[in-house]
Amino acid sequence: MEVVQLETTLTNKARAGAAKNLMATAFHAIAARPRLPPAAFAGLSHGPASRKLRLTSTAASTMDAASASSSDAKKTTTVFVAGSTGRTGKRVVGKLLERGFGVVAGTTDVGRARGSLPQDPNLQLVRADVTEGADKLVEAIRGVDAVVCATGFRRSFDPFAPWKVDNFGTVNLVEACRKAGVTRFVLIGSILVNGAAMGHLLNPAYIVLNLFGLVLIAKLQAEKHIRSSGINYTIIRPGGLTEQPPTGNIVMEPEDTLYEGSISRQQVAEVAVEALLCPEESSYKVVEIVTRADAPNRPLKDLFASIKQT
Repeated sequence: MEVVQLETTLTNKARAGAAKNLMATAFHAIAARPRLPPAAFAGLSHGPASRKLRLTSTAASTMDAASASSSDAKKTTTVFVAGSTGRTGKRVVGKLLERGFGVVAGTTDVGRARGSLPQDPNLQLVRADVTEGADKLVEAIRGVDAVVCATGFRRSFDPFAPWKVDNFGTVNLVEACRKAGVTRFVLIGSILVNGAAMGHLLNPAYIVLNLFGLVLIAKLQAEKHIRSSGINYTIIRPGGLTEQPPTGNIVMEPEDTLYEGSISRQQVAEVAVEALLCPEESSYKVVEIVTRADAPNRPLKDLFASIKQT
């Protein structure tokens, strides 16, 4: 199923109309297929330069040690995290702080973020809503070196919520990066976003997830925008997200390969942070990740190096 890429110059009204047409077309394509009984897909779930933070000497030395293998990695000292209070986003924030990065945590509710994120001198909270447009996001991200997008729509009665967050929201964030001069972007998405082209139109997980406003199609359209934007990207597509501690080793495959499997949110956060630490191995790549008990324990840098650029 090929969906025409949305142009960022569309007005909000035109965007909404285009989204509605996309949703209707894709829904009929799915609905025309025979219904399947529930299957084992439970593992797939959802869910100004002056602002740059000063790292403490301890934190800076930690990051220098972690990024010594790449001169580019040393340039990334402050990272903006969109979706910072989400179940995956807050783990990304924690891992970044552990590795010595300064973090600007974007949140729609600063008060809630204070209660859920670590108290750390290298952490700054800013109000940022990806659905409010690129211009408002520019001030939130200005001065950072990279952006990690860990947003995801919340289930509601709004059928366009997935498109507002997972499509337009991601596009807004990319455009804000371009305006603010931020050149590194890491997106946390999902496997099966291109399920139809993979021949998995009848995959129960693909069907069910797309019942929530065609969220996988919305995510795929956002990926297409990232890849055509000229920004240095890494797109990470995890399998079903779990809250449990890691139970296996990470398997990393090229895009449109994995169609089942799960992975802990903690490991997804580790992969996202490693993408920033090894840009030579991770730039301009789309990777899919799950964990398997029988998989060898390989360094993430080696796993990224094994994937060809897209």
